[in-house]
Amino acid sequence: MDIQTASPKNFQLVHQLNRRIRILSPVLKNDQERSYIFEILLKKRPEIKKIRSVCALGSVVIEFDSASLPKKNLLVLLDAVLGNMTRKKADQHRQRKSVFDGPIQEVDLAIEGMTCASCALLIEMVLTRDSRIKRASVNFGTSTLTVYGQLTKDDVSAKVATLGYKTYAMDTLSQRKKLIEKEQQRIVMAKRRFIWSGLLSLPVVVVGMSMPTARWLHWLQFVLTTPVVFWSGGTFFAKAWRLAKQRTANMDTLIVLGVGSAYGYSLPALFRRSGYIYFEAAAAIITFVLLGRFLEERAKGKAGEAIRKLVDLQPQTATLIRDGQEMVIAVDDCVIGDVLLVRPGEKIPTDGVVIQGVSTVDEAMVTGESLPVVKDIGHQVIGGCINGSGALRIRVTAVGMDTVLAGIVHMVEQAQATKLPIQKQVDKISAVFVPAVMVLSGLTLVGWLLVGAPFGFAFGNAITVLLIACPCALGLATPAAIMVGAGQAASVGIYIRNGESLETAAKLDVVVFDKTGTITEGKPKVTDLFKLSRLSEEKLIRLAASAENNSEHFLGKAIVAYAKEQSIEQQECTHFYSETGRGIEAEIDGKKLLLGNKVWLLENDIDVDGLLSAANDFSGQGKTPVLMAINGKAAAVFGIADKPRPQAIQAIQHLKKLGIQTLMVTGDTEKTAHYIAAIVGIETVIANATPEQKLAIIHQFQKEGKKVGMIGDGINDAPALAAANVGFAIGTGTDVAIESADMTLVHGDITKVTDAIQLSTDTIKIIKQNLFWAFGYNVIAIPVAAMGKLNPMIASAAMALSSVSVIVNSLRLSKKQD
Repeated sequence: MDIQTASPKNFQLVHQLNRRIRILSPVLKNDQERSYIFEILLKKRPEIKKIRSVCALGSVVIEFDSASLPKKNLLVLLDAVLGNMTRKKADQHRQRKSVFDGPIQEVDLAIEGMTCASCALLIEMVLTRDSRIKRASVNFGTSTLTVYGQLTKDDVSAKVATLGYKTYAMDTLSQRKKLIEKEQQRIVMAKRRFIWSGLLSLPVVVVGMSMPTARWLHWLQFVLTTPVVFWSGGTFFAKAWRLAKQRTANMDTLIVLGVGSAYGYSLPALFRRSGYIYFEAAAAIITFVLLGRFLEERAKGKAGEAIRKLVDLQPQTATLIRDGQEMVIAVDDCVIGDVLLVRPGEKIPTDGVVIQGVSTVDEAMVTGESLPVVKDIGHQVIGGCINGSGALRIRVTAVGMDTVLAGIVHMVEQAQATKLPIQKQVDKISAVFVPAVMVLSGLTLVGWLLVGAPFGFAFGNAITVLLIACPCALGLATPAAIMVGAGQAASVGIYIRNGESLETAAKLDVVVFDKTGTITEGKPKVTDLFKLSRLSEEKLIRLAASAENNSEHFLGKAIVAYAKEQSIEQQECTHFYSETGRGIEAEIDGKKLLLGNKVWLLENDIDVDGLLSAANDFSGQGKTPVLMAINGKAAAVFGIADKPRPQAIQAIQHLKKLGIQTLMVTGDTEKTAHYIAAIVGIETVIANATPEQKLAIIHQFQKEGKKVGMIGDGINDAPALAAANVGFAIGTGTDVAIESADMTLVHGDITKVTDAIQLSTDTIKIIKQNLFWAFGYNVIAIPVAAMGKLNPMIASAAMALSSVSVIVNSLRLSKKQD
């Protein structure tokens, strides 16, 4: 195999030296178990000296004895091992993924017409029966569904439509805004239905309670009750019929059975002029249920306030500049590359880059930055933010769901729609709840008849059992709290990727902090330069900045900024390689450069003795030393200072008060790490830590049975963030870190960690309260109804208010955080 002409099939060779190579393998990416197996297999070969892997990236660095194992042979070996692992992985999952040979896509839709948690369970059950759907999740609280599989959006909509529910696209913020408008229309319609039903039902109930003997009053009840049952309550009958054809049932079925029985039983009595008449019960049941639905819709609207505020940030129109002419278009019609005009005081329509003009932009609602940010040519702008006093022309760089604001909205919605482990148990109970209540109702009727009770009395009790039961309260207990909790988190600058982290954060025992960019501001500055090389300081700075210009690391950016401050121009970099957690390798102007920590230079056989004294001095002053070598010889060391964040001390103190252990794990030097740790109040410090060591520390705590939180910002933190029970990413950090984390702390305010933990604690408390009252209500109410201690009207009122009480209790979360 000629490595110059042939390419390996199962990995990509991204860097190679005589005794070290770095590869990227798709089969190892985000698969910790296979990464470990791969390391074990390679370590069995004595020629392999050292292996370092980053699971989140699928990256592996291998140091080997080239004399015993030539590089060409090593590449053949790696390709064979990874090829075998790829085939085994495919064999293990072939049956499960047989219908998923093509790409799996995510379909998100809003659902209209769900009236209780049983509706959500029904839709979810029907969707998961389709072999083309890998996973489906329906959330009653947010009225949304998410499907992963090979069905298109139209296919999913068609399947849901067969159950009698409507679906709507929610791919853009404009579409989401229309859904919010529909939600307001539903609230208005629910209120209107309740008012008309109440006006017609009131005289029916008054007449019924007076127990009239005059036949015309009975006919008046019939005339007024009929439109209540078949107009105001018509949707209940329509849904119950569609479900009956699917051989399923939900809350609407219970209502229809109760109302239909009361109304149907009364008709023969009306015409026979003898027997019990239950028109007032039928009318009151519909009215109370409609009242409950109206209050529920309004409360759910309040629970979704956070999403509504985010969606409202985006304007509906944009001013397009084309051929020198201005035209107003819908923001959904913008395409990448369009040039838009943003006048002073207007909201920026979508993400873009400034191509003309200077202004300040208020980004507080998206980034948490309290002060307006100056925007000049070349600067990025975020859709939804407010332009200041200057006019800007921007070129569109992202539209639709690819914008920053849409991403935040999607993240919050995902968190709100997540089902916690506790919710999955509730779902199992809710799935059998309605059939069980129908059986209990029948047993109640038979039981009373067997003991000699009049049929009318037995019948009334059976109806009451149907009406008092409330699966809605059970179904809303968890999602209502999560919806409010995740929304409240977003409003205070914490964006949650999944609801499970909202549950887990309350149980954290340990919080691990990175240093640079996390505890410190991530805005380091070069304060000192010590040189051994005969080259001038200007030449050293030029070479270092030219190399670091390709790096995303904070320390590298500090060196680049240092050169710009002194107006030192950069040179072309002909070769660049970055080793996460160690340093970089570059070639500039024929010179081979190494910049990084002491370990990095030692690994490359550089004698650093001449730099250690200055490096130690810098570390003792809380500065990070960056060592530099040129053509295999130590050349210089930069001293870079980075101040702790103003909130760091407060955050550490709060965590300690909560009984949570804190420690700093950083790739920085011992002296620098201890210096910063002493300032912020962290006693336990692990310095010179590689990404692998950070990951190992997380796993060690987890083996001890502890729940671990990790707070970081860089690529080197991504594996640990992904492995932690809850990963907190600094909002100003890298995309890889943010994607790997469970929560994002906007604008790097690490005091939000304690806010997240407190919010998690409050949310779990509310969920438990909701479940207690929901279970307690049904456990107590159903037997009381079966014993004949309630009448149908009171039962329907209690049922309607039970689910409303769950949402109202969940809304207390927003008040706790104010």
